[in-house]
Amino acid sequence: MIPKMRECVLKNLHYNFIKIGEKKMKKHPNHPSVDQSDRVVPYNLRQSGRTPTELLISTRVRKSPFWHLSHEAGCWRATIYNRIYHPRGYVKPEDGGAMVEYDALVNRVTMWNVAVERQIRVKGPDAEAFTDYVITRDATKIEPGNGKYAILCNEKGGILNDPVLLRIAQDEFWFSLSDSDLMLWLQGVNVSKKFDVEIDEIDVCPLQIQGPLSEDLMAKLAGEELRDIPYYGLMETNIEGADTVISQTGFTGEKGYEIYVRDAHENAEIVWNAVLEAGEEFGLMVIAPAHHRRIAAGILSWGQDLDFETSPLQVNLSYQVPRNKEADYIGKEELERQRDVIDAGDFPFKMKMVGMIFGGKNITDYAPDFWIIADQDGNDMGYVTSPWWSPELETNVALGWVPWSSSEIGTKLQVRLPDEYSEEPGVAAHGEIVDVPFRESVNPNKREVEKAKGLDFAE
Repeated sequence: MIPKMRECVLKNLHYNFIKIGEKKMKKHPNHPSVDQSDRVVPYNLRQSGRTPTELLISTRVRKSPFWHLSHEAGCWRATIYNRIYHPRGYVKPEDGGAMVEYDALVNRVTMWNVAVERQIRVKGPDAEAFTDYVITRDATKIEPGNGKYAILCNEKGGILNDPVLLRIAQDEFWFSLSDSDLMLWLQGVNVSKKFDVEIDEIDVCPLQIQGPLSEDLMAKLAGEELRDIPYYGLMETNIEGADTVISQTGFTGEKGYEIYVRDAHENAEIVWNAVLEAGEEFGLMVIAPAHHRRIAAGILSWGQDLDFETSPLQVNLSYQVPRNKEADYIGKEELERQRDVIDAGDFPFKMKMVGMIFGGKNITDYAPDFWIIADQDGNDMGYVTSPWWSPELETNVALGWVPWSSSEIGTKLQVRLPDEYSEEPGVAAHGEIVDVPFRESVNPNKREVEKAKGLDFAE
């Protein structure tokens, strides 16, 4: 092995050794003291830190129609989401990094390349019945020209995807995906069910326009009638001759819209450049998806906060499990069983997702690891999934997993931060569990609305 490479490998292994007789045995460092017995595949809790690995750009992963435009706008880093390259940074750290992008989002208006939200269309005479069978909520109550945040579960109640669901027409739905390949699941379900529908991916790619000035910008692009679009409402229009669907939705707690560009491989430049031109007077900035703001709003990220081994009843999505939906849907029996346990005063899982605030230095970039949460006595008990600094609250905020028995609001805890964020190396930051969202949203989500009514489910 090359000496430098060997040194790097040894530096990042973080193995502890115990001596048994004359043999040294590896004691695995995946924090076995954190209970992950509910999971078949545990999260990797090894604290490996940041790595200098370069992301390979090749034809195996898709370049969206906006990819070259993102690079022209200054994109310097990316990840992979839904097998598509996904911009994750425009302002470099030496120029202020993600918090400069945050300032543009909360004070002006921003544009995001979110073509990774692949659009899976379900179309045909049975589109409503099929959609109602695969989502937990009641699809029959979604009127054409409207959308909903929805989840799809497997038969064990695990969340397969949490898309924005758009009802384009009576016989047509678009699933605007989070990070999992839902099309294969939907097609597989219908192999045996044989609903009269076509299920396919379509050439539609969205842009997000987010921030307090987004309505003025969008009205300039689409006309004053845009101001009448309700939250999760849809509007069909064209921008500079390109056909689009506009929704009042987004991945933040700010006012915002999404522009779904039809025939995106032909129209990407037309719409992108039209937004740039119209946005000049509003101080528009092209930025990466604003995880700092979605965390503050309590919005979950699939693959980071939840996945197919996560029940909605573990992650503040109980309102997505209806109490009054008579029709069958995938996962209904198991989810209703889980709810019965909760109604009886118990909890059917070892772990629960919570919100927390904690000290340490300001976290102003993506965490490379799931940092360990400990109780007040220093015993490992959970892990952070989504942390960031909140300038408004002047504290670090995060979503994370803790034992159900330690999930009450006000519970004190510690977070084992890496040295770059620790006030003192090796000393954990003190914090406590708080309610989410951390900051009020311009459009309260359905969970907040139903909670205010004293309900834990969507009517």
